Amino acid sequence: MRGGTGIRTDPAGPLVRPYAVTRGRTRPGPGAGLDMISTVVAVRDRAGGAVRQPEHARILRICRRPVSVAELAARLDLPITVVKVLVGDLIAGGDVAARAPLPAADLPESNLLQAVLDGIRRL
Repeated sequence: MRGGTGIRTDPAGPLVRPYAVTRGRTRPGPGAGLDMISTVVAVRDRAGGAVRQPEHARILRICRRPVSVAELAARLDLPITVVKVLVGDLIAGGDVAARAPLPAADLPESNLLQAVLDGIRRL
């Protein structure tokens, strides 16, 4: 079914192509360095600088607490590549901060984790 806007609407809502949300961009800006499990958190309550899209505002609301890029994509019901571009916009504007996942070499060793678990069980 078509509405007066020229956007196809389904019972689930309007269908907008992902490239329209990102204005044709397929990669976040340089320096974003986002991974699927990167953690994103809002630095400001509202987007500063340039006028933002509704998706940017939704990301800011969701990111009041740290959240992964994958979870953002699921909650926004958008492809991860689109979310990376939108988060990259917010990083560039200073609205959110992102942290890359820890490399496996920086994770605690399993014997240390086991010792902590054993200590908790003894309590």
